[in-house]
Amino acid sequence: MSVKSFDLIIVGAGPAGCACAYALRHEPLKIALIDKDQFPRDKICGDALSADVVNQLYRMDQDLGERFAKFFEKQESHGVRFFAPNGNRLDIDFSNETHGGAAGYISKREHFDNFFYNQIKDLDNVEIFLGQKVDQIIRNDETIKAFIGSDELHAPIIIGADGAHSVVNRFLGKIKVEKNHYCAGLRQYFTGVEGFHQKGHIELHFIKDILPGYLWVFPLPNGEANVGLGMLSSEVSRRKMNLKVKLDELIKTHPVLKERFRNARPLETVKGYGLPIGSKKRPISGDRFLLLGDAASLIDPFTGEGIGNAIRSGRIVAEHIINCIKSKRFDANYNLSYDRVIYHKMWNELRLSRGLQKLLKFPRLFNFVVRKANKNQSVKLLLTSMLDDVDLKKELVKPSFYVKLLFS
Repeated sequence: MSVKSFDLIIVGAGPAGCACAYALRHEPLKIALIDKDQFPRDKICGDALSADVVNQLYRMDQDLGERFAKFFEKQESHGVRFFAPNGNRLDIDFSNETHGGAAGYISKREHFDNFFYNQIKDLDNVEIFLGQKVDQIIRNDETIKAFIGSDELHAPIIIGADGAHSVVNRFLGKIKVEKNHYCAGLRQYFTGVEGFHQKGHIELHFIKDILPGYLWVFPLPNGEANVGLGMLSSEVSRRKMNLKVKLDELIKTHPVLKERFRNARPLETVKGYGLPIGSKKRPISGDRFLLLGDAASLIDPFTGEGIGNAIRSGRIVAEHIINCIKSKRFDANYNLSYDRVIYHKMWNELRLSRGLQKLLKFPRLFNFVVRKANKNQSVKLLLTSMLDDVDLKKELVKPSFYVKLLFS
């Protein structure tokens, strides 16, 4: 077995891990980046890239943002189409068009993650180990040891950017699966789905049978679509629901969907996955380790979107690593500053999204808001602004907002 020494080990080459490596590209650090897969590789996801994803790329580096702008394997999205439980539709155009392009995009994770990986694969200070599974992680007072195949990697600190089933968390962390804070999801690619908005709106179908979850239909390049269903694991267990059966049933029988899928053809079998949502604060660091992205449960509880927060956490953790190296501090007390920064920047929106998720238990309320917005342009504009502004979004979880709507 060969022993290799590094300044930092990153487990996971998805957006969080790549963001960290990219942010450290000019630092005099020797970095090991490990991923169990080869690239390009699929990841089960809704594939939506929000305005925040685009902003995070530009914030990291103007050149990185411009390279993404030229990246062609993406579908522009200029808005969102909500379907209320009673079938009524509400179209919201995104008002925050970013950096000369669309506010959001849809891109298969196979393509987007490979784009990001290509930005770091040739960095001089990064040694990459693809197709390598971390078999064991040992921590002592002096170092971290990660065992992969015939190699033993040493570093003063390790980062877990390896998703919902993080091996770093399993060996070193304390995050456990809690069904009230975990989402079960399905994805299936189709071709031939009809009736999309001409501006590529993503679609969220809030159907009574699956509330407080939703069904999504997102347009993709080349006439394809990402179709899926997400629901709290606690609700799935309570109702003893088979999500695969339910997704197939809704596509074939729901009045809003069945005609649009009449000529559609699935391109794969249904794929399932689990998401640890950011509906509670968790310990995301400890002695000689840090968690980020999905491994840190930073997924939006309402939308299920996690790529923006993954990239943001990669930026933040890179700054923290620089401070760790300079101060030669890798202990749990020092790493708590990383937790504080993450939740200072993200908790307000995560908490609000949890509140919005809880409101989905009241389908009549959703029907009422959609009806009001379709009748009153001022209400529609207000909802549009709320999607962009966290402070305005706070109003959505206040009873007084709905009282005002009632009498508007």
